[in-house]
Amino acid sequence: MDAAAKDKKHIVVFALITALCLMGDSMLYIALPVHYQELGFESLWEVGLVLAVNRMVRLPLNPCIGHLYSRISERTGICIAVALGILTTLSYGFLRGLFWWILARCLWGFAWSLLRLGSLFCILKISSPETRGSYSGLYNGLYRLGSLIGMFGGGLLADVLGFSACAVIFGLGTACALPALFAIPRGGEGRQINPEQPSVLDGFRLTARNRETLLTVLCGATIALVLQGVVASTLSHLISVHTDGLLEWGGLVLGAGTLAGFFQALRWSWEPWLAPLTGRLADRRYGWRRLLWFSFGSGGVVFSLLALSLPLPLWLAALLCMQATATALTTLADTGAAATASKGGGRSLLMTYALLVDMGAAFGPLIAYSLNAALGINCVYAFCAACFVVMAVAWRPFAARTQE
Repeated sequence: MDAAAKDKKHIVVFALITALCLMGDSMLYIALPVHYQELGFESLWEVGLVLAVNRMVRLPLNPCIGHLYSRISERTGICIAVALGILTTLSYGFLRGLFWWILARCLWGFAWSLLRLGSLFCILKISSPETRGSYSGLYNGLYRLGSLIGMFGGGLLADVLGFSACAVIFGLGTACALPALFAIPRGGEGRQINPEQPSVLDGFRLTARNRETLLTVLCGATIALVLQGVVASTLSHLISVHTDGLLEWGGLVLGAGTLAGFFQALRWSWEPWLAPLTGRLADRRYGWRRLLWFSFGSGGVVFSLLALSLPLPLWLAALLCMQATATALTTLADTGAAATASKGGGRSLLMTYALLVDMGAAFGPLIAYSLNAALGINCVYAFCAACFVVMAVAWRPFAARTQE
């Protein structure tokens, strides 16, 4: 097997393991806002806290895990993440009470940090300027298969079987990642693979010194706040408001949870080919800077449409466009972070990027449900539109720069 094929296999295996671990977490974003009362939660504010706490805990954990990967092998880190993924997903079916839910979500936050930082370090290590976008797209596209199964299956199974049974089924599904651990390419310990001792403080210094680097990191944080934070935690509620909770189609009556799972599943179903395609276009033709600027502008338009009371077919079409824009933005942000880190800063800069991305994702649900309580869900999505418009305007001066 040549070096390129070996590198590609490394990313594919890593992505598929991540997908299996992600299923239970993705299921929560669809099922929990609809079924929270049967789990003992008293308000949607508690749901927002539970969906945000796993991201909040990653803020102090990311620097620690960055140092941990300089001392342990990639395989060891992934094994720990898989074990925690199985444990936490199974526990969702039996937990009652806010304290225990917060504890479980903190453990999942630790697991996801191992997977997320491991993937960023891996892409930085094995990619070149000609493959950086395609590798980022390949990883993002494949690991989101877990979100496809979790969100579509989670909405459907929770509506049909109840939340607890749904969680147990997904916990058993996560256990399927155990055999895949043996397919991870073997390597030495972390200090042999990555002798660099990363520092978040060094990453912040590098970020502050260069305007483009700062904007690249802020782009990732804004995308995470809107897509991972707001959209992932409120989509079922948004659909419930715009469809009055039910949609009749072809003689079927579909609940908001099932509908949200379906529309999220559409995105994850095209990610395995659309995300790599976006990465290849960024590598070879248009450049990641120009595509990122265009995607922010498009996102501002479609989020503005989602905040309006349009005829339902037009509103659903805007929802589909939003999902396509989300695929492009996520891939391009990671590509830009890897490209920037390769020019200077390396793993330290990627740790800073991951930290601010997690910060955006953590505060997204809290901001969303706070604005929803005060102004309504449509104002939440108008806020998202404004965030993307601001980033498009700020990024415009860099859009015409050439590739590295």
